[in-house]
Amino acid sequence: QEQLVESGGGLVQPGGSLRLSCAASGFTSGDYAIAWFRQAPEKKREAVSCISNTDGSTFYAMSVKGRFTISRDNAKNTVYLQMNSLKHEDTAVYYCAADPRSCRVDMGIWGKGTLVTVSS
Repeated sequence: QEQLVESGGGLVQPGGSLRLSCAASGFTSGDYAIAWFRQAPEKKREAVSCISNTDGSTFYAMSVKGRFTISRDNAKNTVYLQMNSLKHEDTAVYYCAADPRSCRVDMGIWGKGTLVTVSS
């Protein structure tokens, strides 16, 4: 069964860093585009970042560009989201998602999410 499990969320002070992990099972994550989305309380889900399964291209929302970095470790079947210089507005549940086609809004496989809280 295809599954994604996120980890690494938690409470961090503004300006701090966290690294989220997205572990895939039941499929080879390197053959899939992997994306991170987030949803803050009372807000719509938004795309944060994505890494392509074709040429390794990466994409970032303007709100996180320069602060967040997405990367893969195919040997561990895991994708990471390194988050630096965190701000209050980064507080959200972060979800990873995978799709064999490309980076897209309607990704086919979703994890259950991990909560990131940025607060002093």
